[in-house]
Amino acid sequence: MLASLVGTSIEFYDFYVYATAAVLIFPKLFFPAGDDTAATLNSLATFGIAFVARPVGSALFGHFGDRIGRKATLVASLLTMGISTVLIGLLPGYAQIGIVAPLLLALCRFGQGLGLGGEWGGAALLATENAPPRKRALFGTFPQLGAPIGFFFANGLFLILSGVMSDDAFSSWGWRIPFLVSAVLVIVGLWVRLSLSETPAFAKVLENNERAKVPFVQVFRTDFKALVLGTFIMLATYVLFYLMTVFSLSYGTSDSGLGYERSTFLVMLLVGVVFFGLTVPVAGLLADRYGRRSTLLVTTTAIIVFGLLMGPWFGAHSTVATVLFLVVGLGLMGMTFGPMGALLPELFPTAVRYTGASVSYNIASLLGASVAPYIATWLAGSYGLGWVGVYLAVAGAITLLALIASRETRETSLES
Repeated sequence: MLASLVGTSIEFYDFYVYATAAVLIFPKLFFPAGDDTAATLNSLATFGIAFVARPVGSALFGHFGDRIGRKATLVASLLTMGISTVLIGLLPGYAQIGIVAPLLLALCRFGQGLGLGGEWGGAALLATENAPPRKRALFGTFPQLGAPIGFFFANGLFLILSGVMSDDAFSSWGWRIPFLVSAVLVIVGLWVRLSLSETPAFAKVLENNERAKVPFVQVFRTDFKALVLGTFIMLATYVLFYLMTVFSLSYGTSDSGLGYERSTFLVMLLVGVVFFGLTVPVAGLLADRYGRRSTLLVTTTAIIVFGLLMGPWFGAHSTVATVLFLVVGLGLMGMTFGPMGALLPELFPTAVRYTGASVSYNIASLLGASVAPYIATWLAGSYGLGWVGVYLAVAGAITLLALIASRETRETSLES
């Protein structure tokens, strides 16, 4: 549990450092001066590159995770993510090397996506394949807690640095510190992971010589329905999270949006993320007691209602309303994200579980998260904030249909 929590916290920290910088720093640093909206959209486009890389990473790392084991693969995914993040902190800007700057930024972002694509599935399996059957959803929340922890520290560090440094110093070099700090975190994560032993479920596969020859091909041939359902069950989770974080930060601090100071909105966002972290284990406990499917059906219905209320709620230009919006939205995020650490692995047999859980998780990220900030920014600018909420509600409706079509997995054995 500790290894899964530490690893995903570091990986999500790396991922969210980029997300914050993509809104606050990169539009001015890595793209030509001129149209601020165009620069922001270009920056968000590089943000989306990682989500194209994530399914590739899930197939690549999933193959080795199902062939040689969870431990070695998780070490490799952590190194891939960490090196990419540190390199971003060393890149020169557009003023120094021109068009090469955004190209290098995009390449490093691809590396981040590749690493995270292999990380989550392995971390979830590390927790759930070592868990008692009746506490699997609770154990599965430990890698899920990496998301709020990573986000909190990434944005908290940005907030501290922007508070103690002048705007000029922060924009010129201070923003690099959160990226370079990743080197220290990766060393800690590697120390924890190198001390691991293999999970009992995979050890049994090795003992019985039941490894899949090509896990990626086998999972599409034998478990295609589970892949499709897992992907769409995750869809609303991804859309919700990236609307509540990347889009809300962009809209909340822009002159055409709510117009908050960067530091003010980051504080409000961090308050919301606390509730994200608190609701993750609550969702795991509920999923163990009442079932994954039942817990997610109720939560997804609440997300649809929340989306339909987004326009008047988030657009109220009230600090109290904004904080409550972030608290409720990120609280719902914890409720929908928490059970996924158990549900997705439970959909697949052991021989292809790393690949299956990773691919469905990361295809959902491509369909949901990669485009969510871009679509939301375009909808808000062209048609108003209310249509951003409709977009979330539609994603929630798709997830609701996938849940209705799925089965309950609470009683599924992971040693099969």
